[in-house]
Amino acid sequence: MRLVLGALLLVAGLYLAACAALFFAQRSLIYFPQPASFGTAANRITLATDGAQVQITTRPRDGTKALIYFGGNAEDVSASLTPIAAAFPDRSVFLMHYRGYGGSTGSPSEQALHADARALFDLASVSHKDIVVIGRSLGSGVAVQLAADRPVSRLVLVTPFDSVAAIAASQFPYMPVGLLLRDRFDSAGVAGKVKAPTLVVAAEHDEVIPRSSAQRLLTQFAPGVANLQVVPGTGHNTIQDAPIYYDFLQGTR
Repeated sequence: MRLVLGALLLVAGLYLAACAALFFAQRSLIYFPQPASFGTAANRITLATDGAQVQITTRPRDGTKALIYFGGNAEDVSASLTPIAAAFPDRSVFLMHYRGYGGSTGSPSEQALHADARALFDLASVSHKDIVVIGRSLGSGVAVQLAADRPVSRLVLVTPFDSVAAIAASQFPYMPVGLLLRDRFDSAGVAGKVKAPTLVVAAEHDEVIPRSSAQRLLTQFAPGVANLQVVPGTGHNTIQDAPIYYDFLQGTR
């Protein structure tokens, strides 16, 4: 009996230690900061936010139209400037380097990313009244919250999820992620507040975020607000290589 009790206590202790390790390491599993590899100081601006200096890669244009882009958790958004600028030649382009990414100071967290996104939108909206917002992967969670908080003109969510909590639960099925998770990015929970026309773009063979997650997110928008397009023959990290991808972003398909 003592041996059984001792074994149970050992297993319980190991389980609690694993839960503690996951709790303290969770942000290192969500965020993978990347340096900025493209562009120069000439196409960067610094957004001074509460507690951080956030770098924004830009391509300015005259007029009222702009585009804000939020990338994935391991993405150097400066690499997307050229193709996005080419796809939207008449719009000013703003690509946000999350805290800790691309020379931005501070550490990334859900609360910080949402605050920085609102600050960037407010800055851009001084000169631009028509702002398209695109969010890819992790950035989809930032983008959908921004669209719920601010009057964006159009929202595009690329390889999105319904929530980080749901993805984490599928990856750690024996862990109480609902209790441990600090950054939840509950896109499904805020989708109903979005009024802007929304396009959900999914990869046919997404090996990172199941397409079912994007489909669950789609059902949470108000009727008629959002629609889904699937890019055939692509995965999570190759979707941008399909020529049709930028047609979807532009709204021409």
